[in-house]
Amino acid sequence: MISGIRAKLIWLAFIIVMITPLVAAATSELLAWRDSIYIMAGFAGIFAMSLLFAQPLLIGGYLPSLSPRNNRKIHKWVGGLLVAMVFIHVLFLWFTSPPDVIDVLLFRSPTPFSLWGVIAMWALFFMGLMAALRKKLRLSLHLWRRIHLALAMVTIIGSVGHALLIEGAMEQVTKIIICVLVIAATAKIAIKYLNQHTPRSGRRKP
Repeated sequence: MISGIRAKLIWLAFIIVMITPLVAAATSELLAWRDSIYIMAGFAGIFAMSLLFAQPLLIGGYLPSLSPRNNRKIHKWVGGLLVAMVFIHVLFLWFTSPPDVIDVLLFRSPTPFSLWGVIAMWALFFMGLMAALRKKLRLSLHLWRRIHLALAMVTIIGSVGHALLIEGAMEQVTKIIICVLVIAATAKIAIKYLNQHTPRSGRRKP
């Protein structure tokens, strides 16, 4: 059982990590040269990165004072919010420049960060669709977790590549930190899952 003080420190650290990229981006000098809708698109993307950090911590049960049931429930809600933020990010960029967004969605954009971003977006949207249709598709829990983890890894890698390559309002140091933490948290969950489902020597595979 995590002590009350330690639990509060964990939550404090979690909140700081979540909001610091947004606060740092709000101080960027580049915002003075951007339209309001472009700024909102950018902040939706930044917030999506913070939500990517929260997801593995929730499903892994690393945030104290939350029951496993609440962790799963909040994980689902945050997943929906994440899909919404990415959709807003793309939609608002569409309002600023439809031809550029079309090129990105069709993989015709010459900018590498766009390629990483659109791969992450489609993986995330497909993951959300699979989550919504899981019961209708009658996927077993084991198969669903494998699919979910694979799509999550593609989303994470694509999102990190997109964030690191793009030069925008997101402050460099906080950007690198959130990207490293997202990868570390996701890798920890992936390793934990693989260890749980890898048969040990001398035992038959279930």
